[in-house]
Amino acid sequence: MRFQKNYIITGEILCRTGLHIGGSKDSIEIGGSDNPIMRDPVTRLPYIPGSSLKGKMRSLLELKLDRVSNGGPCKCGECEICRVFGSAADNTSSAGPTRIIVRDAFPTDETVNMWDESSDVVEGAELKYENALDRITSRANPRNQERVPRGSRFGFEIIVSEYEGDTDNFRLVLEGLRLLEDSYLGGSGTRGYGKVEFRDIKITERPAEYYRGEADENAIGDFESLANINLAAE
Repeated sequence: MRFQKNYIITGEILCRTGLHIGGSKDSIEIGGSDNPIMRDPVTRLPYIPGSSLKGKMRSLLELKLDRVSNGGPCKCGECEICRVFGSAADNTSSAGPTRIIVRDAFPTDETVNMWDESSDVVEGAELKYENALDRITSRANPRNQERVPRGSRFGFEIIVSEYEGDTDNFRLVLEGLRLLEDSYLGGSGTRGYGKVEFRDIKITERPAEYYRGEADENAIGDFESLANINLAAE
């Protein structure tokens, strides 16, 4: 199985609504939230784990292509989903290495400045207050959870590999990103959280010769949004 090329996809994830990707907390401060978000342990600022982005794309593509296995992810090890996104560790698939790498996405400098200038945002998060109502007594049960405020942007990078005999890896990933824009990322999506857009996208092709210093990378193009990318032309 010979390596052919990598596609490097970079850009920004724009939060159109508040985003909640849950983290963990050893203790709850007075006035704090018992539903914290994922944070970088060094900067204490929110970030989007690559696993969250990759997992959501995979689940949406599995549903679209009818690849759901017993209510869970496909484990056949042979289909296009397993080829691109990987198969179970105990699978004896001959598909080779996982074709996609999704990096963790960190906030842009402009976003960090926006957070710093807002009195309602602490360490990159706002507190969203909600009420859960008892269906019998109508008693309200107030609760709050942290979320990244709308308008925040995170820089992302996705690498898609192609090996000899592969087809449509790159197109499948772009399709997954488009499906995600009409779904949601993180939790509480059916309550309005997690609407995202992929913006200011740059796509570069790096053939095998590039890594041997024998060829240059090929700039496929800069795109304002996913809607500007013609999948049929790629």
